[in-house]
This record gives sequence, C-alpha cells and structure tokens, in this order.
Amino acid sequence: MLRLLKLFFYAWSSPTSLLGLFFLHPTLLTGGRARVHSGVLEIHGGLTSFFLTHCTLLPGGASAMTLGHVVLGRDQSSLDRTRPHERIHVSQCETWGPFFLPAYAIASLIALLRRQDPYLDNQFERDARNRATNIPPLS
Repeated sequence: MLRLLKLFFYAWSSPTSLLGLFFLHPTLLTGGRARVHSGVLEIHGGLTSFFLTHCTLLPGGASAMTLGHVVLGRDQSSLDRTRPHERIHVSQCETWGPFFLPAYAIASLIALLRRQDPYLDNQFERDARNRATNIPPLS
C-alpha cells in the first residue's frame, strides 16, 4: 500500500518533474552531474548552474530549485546545504501536483499585491523555511 501511495505521488507531481528533467541531458553534456538522493533526482553544474545563476528572478540567482522530484543546484555544496528546504518543496509538489507551479506563481503575485517580496513572502517559501528548520538533515 505504501509503495502504491508513493507511485501515486510520483505520478501526480510528474508534470512538474518533467520540467526538471529537461535539464538533465544539457547539464550532463556541459560538465554537470546528476544523482538520485532519497528518491529525488539532483542535478548540478553545467547548464543548470548557469540557469540558476543568470536566469532566475532572484538577485544573484538561486542556489537550488525544486521541480517535482527533480532538484536543480548550482553545485553539490548548494544541494547539500539546501536539501532540507528543497525536500519541503518536493513535499509541496506531491500535495499540489500539476497545480504546484501555478499556485506558487499566484502566491508570489499575492505577496506583490500586498507590497511584499514575491520570493521571501511567498507562502510556499515561508512554509519551506519554517519546516526545514524543524527537521533533521537527510543523510
């Protein structure tokens, strides 16, 4: 039963995970690496590092980004450092499924309309920051 539930969560969040998978081959072809850690594909370096540094809306770029069961990181150190936070986003993706990215965008828009920071005050980010500080690090 537990395996069936896990399969459901992978399938439910698969549309978002597919976006993350688009980074796999270009990253590997540009010197990056990938590995599975705790059921999540972690991709770092190469094109992924360039994307996170130069193509996000965050000043200075992002250290990591979760797309379903795929986590993009600038480098291995970034992935290790942000793992508890990013795993909360994986859990959020499992809950929201294909609606995660639209819901995340709406949460940023709500923050903007309230004259708040669209990243720091995004409810998904606040939840991840709060919950990640209360869980033991993954090994």
